[in-house]
Amino acid sequence: MNKKEYLKVFISESDSICNECGEDLGRGAWIILAGEKGALCLSCADMDHLIFLPSGDAALTRRSRKYSALSAVVLKWTRARKRYERQGLLVEAQALELAEKDCLADSDARQRRRQRETVRRDQMEREYVDRFAQRVRELFPACPVGREGAIAEHACLTHSGRVGRSARAKHLGAGAVRLAVVAHVRHTETFYDELLMMGHDRWDARDMVAEKVDQVLDRWAMQAS
Repeated sequence: MNKKEYLKVFISESDSICNECGEDLGRGAWIILAGEKGALCLSCADMDHLIFLPSGDAALTRRSRKYSALSAVVLKWTRARKRYERQGLLVEAQALELAEKDCLADSDARQRRRQRETVRRDQMEREYVDRFAQRVRELFPACPVGREGAIAEHACLTHSGRVGRSARAKHLGAGAVRLAVVAHVRHTETFYDELLMMGHDRWDARDMVAEKVDQVLDRWAMQAS
C-alpha cells in the first residue's frame, strides 16, 4: 500500500463499554471501532501510549504524522453540522518531540512566508477592488465621484457571498457589475430599506422601488457632455 493510512478514534456521544475488557467507559470515551470486535478502549487497542495533539498547527501535525509509526485521527460528532469533525491527532511521544524541534528551527522562516503570502493576497484583493471600481465608472460615467469605490468595496468584501465575489464578477462582466450598482442604488437612493422595516417582502419592496432605481441608473449611465 503506497498511501499511508491512519486509524480513527471516536469520542463517543453516548455511554460506551469496551467489548474486550468489559470496562464501562461512560460518555465521551475515546474508542476505536474494530470491526466485528466492536468498540475498544485505547488500552485494549494498544493505543493508550499515544499523545493527543489538538488541531490548529498544520506544520506540527504534518511533521508529527511523518515521524510517528502509529497515529490516529480523533473525530467527534457535531450535532449542529451533523457530521464527524476532526479534533486532532494521536501520535507517539518521540514523534511529537521531533516535530516540535523541526518547527522551532524554522518558525521564523514560516512566519516570514505567512507574512509574504498575506501581503500578496491583500495586494491581489486591492487590485481586484480597484478594477471593479474602474469598471463601475466605465459603465456609469455619471456616477457621483467616490461612489464607484464604495460600490466596489461593498460588492467585493471577502467571504461575503455578495455579487462581487461571484465567478462571473471576477471577469468584470457588465451584468455582474450592474447588479452591484443596482444593489447600491436600491439601498442609498430609494426608500427600499424603510419598506423592509415596515415588514414588506423584499421582492415586493424591490418592485415598489424599481422605477426609481431605473431612473438613477439611466442618469448615471449618461456620458458627460
